[in-house]
Amino acid sequence: MSNPSLLSIAAVLIVSAISFAGIALFAVSESLIRKCLVYFVSLAAGVLLGEVFLHILPEITEETGMTAVTSMGILIGILASFVIEKIIHWHHCHVLPSSEHHHPVGMLALVGDGIHNTVDGALIAGSFLVSSELGIATTIAIALHEIPQEISDYALLIYSGYTRKAALLWNFCSALTAIIGALIVLLSRSEHPEFLTILMAFAAGNFLYIAGADLIPELHKETRLRSALIQLILICIGIGLMQTLTTLE
Repeated sequence: MSNPSLLSIAAVLIVSAISFAGIALFAVSESLIRKCLVYFVSLAAGVLLGEVFLHILPEITEETGMTAVTSMGILIGILASFVIEKIIHWHHCHVLPSSEHHHPVGMLALVGDGIHNTVDGALIAGSFLVSSELGIATTIAIALHEIPQEISDYALLIYSGYTRKAALLWNFCSALTAIIGALIVLLSRSEHPEFLTILMAFAAGNFLYIAGADLIPELHKETRLRSALIQLILICIGIGLMQTLTTLE
């Protein structure tokens, strides 16, 4: 495999390993994790916004310009993210699990997350095919928003009746579907080179949706001034991190 391919697979494996973030629940109290998650969310929102406006869109503009195809790719990314989130949220609110059976919500969560992780793998691979710097920035952006997501997924599996070990194992298996997305992009790049531009536009839409419709609204639940200021600072730090990566390109 070429260097971008190796980097893509390595990055996907690193992001997949974040599924073990649920291990934090073994040693840390749930209340402390909840307090920390809001700060992860703030940082992730800044990183995603910085990734879109400081990396992806400038890269697309430099390569092909902001064409109608690019705009359509962004819109498709937003709409696809909406559909995926609907699938994931749909199964969060049904029957309570019993002690004897695993509630289907757990397996449905794994399926929904598997789809999302496949998309993430494709985005990471596509980014590395454009440049190593863009690939690293995309990997960081995806990794940061995956941390709170994977911890909540682990908690959901426990709620659904899975043991802690089983929840970690199944969550990791779901995360590994990112490799499928990466391989699809890596194997098809030579046949459809224009696909990279569309994929980057899709990534921009995906990240904008996550930041604007998922992460930032979550931050509004905290109304204390001190917490709001910390959130704003962390968002700016996330954007600054992406700007730093830009200067290194």
